[in-house]
This record gives sequence, C-alpha cells and structure tokens, in this order.
Amino acid sequence: MKLNFEKFKKDFSLSLEDISREYFIRNKDNMSIKKESTAIKNLATIIQTTLSISNDRGFQAMSLRDLSKESGLSLGALYSYFSSKEELFRIIHNIGMDTITNVLVQNIAHCNTLEEKLRHGIKIHLYLSELMGDWFYFLYMETKNLSKEERKLSLQAELYTENIFAEIIQEGIKKKIFQTKNALLISSAIKALLQDWYLKRWKYLSRKITVEEYAEFVIEFVEANLLKNKK
Repeated sequence: MKLNFEKFKKDFSLSLEDISREYFIRNKDNMSIKKESTAIKNLATIIQTTLSISNDRGFQAMSLRDLSKESGLSLGALYSYFSSKEELFRIIHNIGMDTITNVLVQNIAHCNTLEEKLRHGIKIHLYLSELMGDWFYFLYMETKNLSKEERKLSLQAELYTENIFAEIIQEGIKKKIFQTKNALLISSAIKALLQDWYLKRWKYLSRKITVEEYAEFVIEFVEANLLKNKK
C-alpha cells in the first residue's frame, strides 16, 4: 500500500473548519452557542489565533485581551467557548491530540503487515506534522508551562503515540520479524527523529529536504536497526 504526501493530503481533510466541526458535534450539548455555522467559524478563529500568538511569543504571555484583539472576537464572545485561559489550553491540547492519534491509528489499522504498520506510522506522523505544524509545535513547547497535573496528562498523551510504535515493534519481536533487545528504546528514538522534523523545520528547509525524503530516511534508519540481524 503506497502512501505519499500528496495522496495523504487528498484523503484526509485536516482544515481548522473540519477539526472545529468535529469538536462542536461532540460537545454541542455543553456549549452556549447553538448555531453550528457560527460556532465552527468562531472556534476555528479562536484556535488559529491562539496557535499563532503562542508560537510567536508563548501561550503564557498571551492574555485573553490579546486573543480578543487579534481574533476580532469580543471577550464576551470568547467566554461562550471557554471559561478560562486554562480551559482554552485544554480544549486546544485535547483537540490536537485527538486528531493526531485518531488519524494515526486509523491509518495503521488498514495495514496488512507489521513492517507496513511501522512504515505507515512513521509517514503519517510526519505528514500530519506538515499539515498541522502549528499544533505540533504548540503541543510540544507549551508542556513545560503547564501545572503538574496538566503536564502529567500532556506527557501521557505524548507517550501514547510513542507506545503505538513500541507495540508494533514488540509484536514484531514475538513473531521474529524484528530483532532488537529493547522495543521501547527504538520507539523513543523514532519519536525523537519525528520531533526533530517539526521542531527544527528550518534546518531541513535550508537543505531542501522534503518530508517524503525525510520519511524514507527515518524508515531506512529504523529498519537498519530492527532488521540488521535478519538473514
């Protein structure tokens, strides 16, 4: 099953409007705004403005007045969607993580072999970070500013995607497809390589490396370690 970046973009709609619509549908009973078109439009505006401000100067430095001014929505309108800055963070964090993990899990589920699951998992994660770069940067950078409990939840969410790779590798070890002593270390290394792509995007842009080229490199690097003892 061949997968490239262009095919992925066509198959998966990850616009802010689509993501906001999904959130609204799941949470409309708890929202004061009942008109779907208005809610989706404003949610998308709030999310995009928050990500833009946060990635420019940090979520903690952003005030709700800043958000109101730059989004064009009044403070009263903002409070129709969240009750505090902390709740706003949780909403954006949860929407981002749910979207990323759902797309990742759905894609892997369609693969026929463990090798294919591993390759697709790496590709999908990188392709998602291309289409949702602001989300990935936000989810990674803002963790350090959370409360102890919120940081714990954020780290658990990050480990969830790492564990997806670990489970594939562990199953491959049992079936003697992969040969490694520590599936968790390999999956941690995979996660670090994936993070390097979206945290140091400038480096790869300056070297004119595409996301597909980087995906192939990561796959080759990982398989060289997992398959190095196979005959």
